[in-house]
Amino acid sequence: MDPSDFADSGEFAPFADGLGGAAFGDPGDPGNRPARLAVGVVGTGRVGPALGAALQLAGHTVVAASGVSATSRRRAEAMLPGVRIVTPPQVLAAADLVLLTVPDDALADLVAGLAATGAVRPGQLVVHTSGAHGVAVLEPATRAGALPLALHPAMTFTGTSVDLDRLAGCPFGVTAPDELRPVAEALVVEMGGEPEWVPEEVRPRYHTALAHGANHLVTLVAQAMELLRTAGVAEPGRMLGPLLGAALDNSLRSGDAALTGPVARGDAGTVRRHLAQLSTVSPDIPAAYRAMARATAQRALANGTIDETTAAALLDVLNEETP
Repeated sequence: MDPSDFADSGEFAPFADGLGGAAFGDPGDPGNRPARLAVGVVGTGRVGPALGAALQLAGHTVVAASGVSATSRRRAEAMLPGVRIVTPPQVLAAADLVLLTVPDDALADLVAGLAATGAVRPGQLVVHTSGAHGVAVLEPATRAGALPLALHPAMTFTGTSVDLDRLAGCPFGVTAPDELRPVAEALVVEMGGEPEWVPEEVRPRYHTALAHGANHLVTLVAQAMELLRTAGVAEPGRMLGPLLGAALDNSLRSGDAALTGPVARGDAGTVRRHLAQLSTVSPDIPAAYRAMARATAQRALANGTIDETTAAALLDVLNEETP
């Protein structure tokens, strides 16, 4: 398929001044919305089709997408019906705004390759959704005249239409040159999100925080469900849901002050019994329990929930070899 199969959207009106700063003010003001753009999606995993669909709902048009696996192609067809599946260079040839929604470790090589082959056009918006990177990773495209934006939705995606509802009010970590900040923020608002400015130099720490909280939470919940099944609970999710929902809400509101349970109470004997139970059930859960209990004890001590003597007793138990 030739790139000429796609209709060029013509002059890139929102950025006729080169950076477009005067064209945008408050992103929440409908009068400052970006002009309608031809959107391309490179990478049709779980994130790209959802963001493309959100932009379509805002009035933009997704004109092309690229995906490698059969699963990603089916996902694109479901979320972006009628959109042509082509190669990444062909996506760039058709689009005013390009979403690069590929894995973190693949992003730099993708950008360098597209820039080296001349696929990037001056004035083209090149947007990536990686939490781990700011706009420095887009430097090859920027040198070719592209307008670089890093827009990371702080959300977990399913690759289905459910994601569109989850984007409502979703925070986006936004990194961009100062002159493009209004453009970035306006696009986030159009997708239903709420922009949060993240400076380039702290982008890795920002992503570490999100991954540590969300990814490890999934592991902890899965381990708790496994333990409940071995205790004879038929529906572990139903039992855990209200408790974990309340714990999450309390911790978001109160931080360390929301700590509860045997470690926060200093019940070293209960912790010892927990470890004895864990040693008979799973090879990996005891190490996770010990690590989290140690971290909890340290935070409870720093918060004044327990004193040094109590913390020492807890740490002694956590350091014991379980028979």
